[in-house]
Amino acid sequence: MGNKGRLSPRIVCCAIPIARAAGKVLVVTSRKRPNNWVLPKGGWESSDVVLENAALREALEEAGVRGRITRFVVTIPTAAVVYHFYELDVVSLEQDWLERNERRREWVDYGEAIRRLEWKQELSQGLRLCSLAPSR
Repeated sequence: MGNKGRLSPRIVCCAIPIARAAGKVLVVTSRKRPNNWVLPKGGWESSDVVLENAALREALEEAGVRGRITRFVVTIPTAAVVYHFYELDVVSLEQDWLERNERRREWVDYGEAIRRLEWKQELSQGLRLCSLAPSR
């Protein structure tokens, strides 16, 4: 996949929504591929000011999640996209959110989240580096 006319790679911010006490991750279905699961993510916009704000905005729009960023996880550059991953400790889930009619969301344990994200290497790679990952 190319840069779609951009001179530099797209900046994408990704939230890893965590229910820390339960050891669960919130995953959502992809709009483009409704049978595939993803983490809330999307492009950084100048109005976000900082990358963390983009991750918070995407989590709210795509998953109805409110919370706080607790940890930067990793930056993963590809030819077309630079992914920035952040852990988001979930405080609440909205019942009415922007993309509620376009996505499903589900709490799963870490192992199941990895399994569901395997199809998208960057997402599973980012999740493998989060604090829920088993110690090596």
